[in-house]
Amino acid sequence: MPSNADPMSLAGVHARLQALFPLGDLAPRRAGLAFVDLPATCAPPALSHLRDREGFGHLVLLTAVDWLEEELFQLTYLVCNREARLDLGLRVRIPREPARMESIHDIWPTAATYQRELREMFGIDFPGSPRLDEAFILEDWRDIPPYRRDFDTLRFARENFAERPGRETWDPASHMRQRLYPEANPGMDPSVPGDRS
Repeated sequence: MPSNADPMSLAGVHARLQALFPLGDLAPRRAGLAFVDLPATCAPPALSHLRDREGFGHLVLLTAVDWLEEELFQLTYLVCNREARLDLGLRVRIPREPARMESIHDIWPTAATYQRELREMFGIDFPGSPRLDEAFILEDWRDIPPYRRDFDTLRFARENFAERPGRETWDPASHMRQRLYPEANPGMDPSVPGDRS
């Protein structure tokens, strides 16, 4: 650890973690918030170390990003040390197929909820996580997971929902200009979509 690194700073935490795990550079985002990349296999033991040795007792969130072009998912585990007012995000990348990551529900039981959501919305498996196969939000879903970037929302809507007659499309800029400045557009009826009289 650099001699000038405050042991209770994110730089100090990063230096201690780097002595144990192959980490990327610390990427600060603001005071008290930084992110670091590491191999997926190192995430659970690094998270245990952060909880047990560094005071990061709260899992703030677990989320995913679909890097479709790279055929990868990025998982971000954001943890918080409330006493030191520090937030650290650990980012790992896993293959999209098969999308599988070790569960951390034994480290933070609340992680099981995040993992259920990621299983349902992205199709990422967390073997051993409780209730993983139960519907979380999407009952009777039969398509690919909807947060995957290759999910075709328009196709899904057209196949599953009827067109609603009478719906009008308004140009948002023109509509708001007319609503905010009706005197600048005399003769236009703001209640008629697209009226350009």
